[in-house]
Amino acid sequence: MSAQGGIVIVGGTRGLGLELARHYAGADRDVVITGRDEAAAKEVAAELGNSTSAVALELTRPEGIDAALAGVGPVAHLVLAAIDRDENSVRDYDIQRATSLAMLKLVGYTEVVHTLVPRLGDESSIVVFGGQAKDRPYGGSLTVTTVNGAMDSLVRALAVELAPVRVNGIHPGIVGDSPYWAAKPEQVLEGIRSRTPTGRLVSMQDIVGAVVFLLENASVNGENLTVNGGTLLL
Repeated sequence: MSAQGGIVIVGGTRGLGLELARHYAGADRDVVITGRDEAAAKEVAAELGNSTSAVALELTRPEGIDAALAGVGPVAHLVLAAIDRDENSVRDYDIQRATSLAMLKLVGYTEVVHTLVPRLGDESSIVVFGGQAKDRPYGGSLTVTTVNGAMDSLVRALAVELAPVRVNGIHPGIVGDSPYWAAKPEQVLEGIRSRTPTGRLVSMQDIVGAVVFLLENASVNGENLTVNGGTLLL
């Protein structure tokens, strides 16, 4: 990596993490993406090209994170974007699924930061991904809502402990052109669109732009940014 540090995107092999990696690779920055499968991650890194490399990382097994990231650094910007889509309710509670998601985001995210702290500079920044479910629960979102709500607190705690390193959170709404939502029936998407004041769904490029802002604006710190077109207003 360059002396100024590279961009590390945990969960950068698909979805929003991949789009962010594509942005920074296109800007000729050194990018490290992580994914669960080493071969698949390296294939994505090769497709992105330029100075993109890949690391195999399993957030639900945090004891292996330090070794997995041993060759990474220095780090200018760190993005924690990896997710699992758990559907769980208190009436039909799956302990294994709930534990896996909580481990991934609460412990796994934090262990990544812990591992990389010595490689962060005073002007480094971190963005943590949460989601809209923290404010608008839905059937089956019990663990997702709880964990994403905890991201608010994680951001504030990290911003205090890591100062002057900046830490912010982003909470996307329904991202209409993401692989998960683009596969939904049009009537589902239209129902959401009709309840959104902007009259359009959030796009992946909207999220990329918001993350870049949080990473690069030197005076934004300890904030949790919701990007949803105002859908929670209605």
